[in-house]
Amino acid sequence: MSSTRIGFGIVAFCSWLAVPAVAEAQIYAWRDAAGTLVLSTEPKDPSAQVYLVPKSPAVRATRPAATTKRAEAYEDLIIHHSAEQNISADLVRAVIQVESAFNPLARSVKGAMGLMQLMPGTARDLGVTNAYDPAQNIRGGVTYLKQLLNRYGSNLELALAAYNAGPGAVAKYGAVPPYRETRNYVHKIRSKTGGAPAVPPSQLYRIVETVDGKEVIRYSSTPVAGATLVTLYGR
Repeated sequence: MSSTRIGFGIVAFCSWLAVPAVAEAQIYAWRDAAGTLVLSTEPKDPSAQVYLVPKSPAVRATRPAATTKRAEAYEDLIIHHSAEQNISADLVRAVIQVESAFNPLARSVKGAMGLMQLMPGTARDLGVTNAYDPAQNIRGGVTYLKQLLNRYGSNLELALAAYNAGPGAVAKYGAVPPYRETRNYVHKIRSKTGGAPAVPPSQLYRIVETVDGKEVIRYSSTPVAGATLVTLYGR
């Protein structure tokens, strides 16, 4: 199948996908040189991230092997809140790794707290009463990251720069601030996610049809009678 190109901020998957009923559908997503999100059923780019659509209508998440036992302890929370906010779980893992190395008790010299290094004011605004509680911290951090992605039109570099240096710094320069720490921060996280989209193509409708006596499953961004809503998860 040929690649389907989608502009920034558009996550509707407009092409039809036909796959055998006995297999999971795999969709590959990456950004081309122009920054356009590309979706395909074929892995045509080495930086592509894989999203799975289960053969069963029931939604389930796939879990990559955690690099450490410390990281594995928070995998369920990462998957849950990433799916809830429609953010790539790989992005959340990368942010946690760079921010705290998965240390729930981490505290910076500036007062940032916990796994996702929430500042006191940010934690308060997000309803986080205990920033050292992993569940609250990840919920708050993922929510804040999604707010920043929305604010900057899904521009991941600006969202990450604001997460690190604050929205005020991004507004001051109208771009990623020329701070070495911030630019290194953005680079580290982008390198860990392989350039995959921060906001995955999130929802498709699963349609089961009978063609020439055989059951065929196709997916569409448009709901039709009898279709089942499914969610894509990164692998």
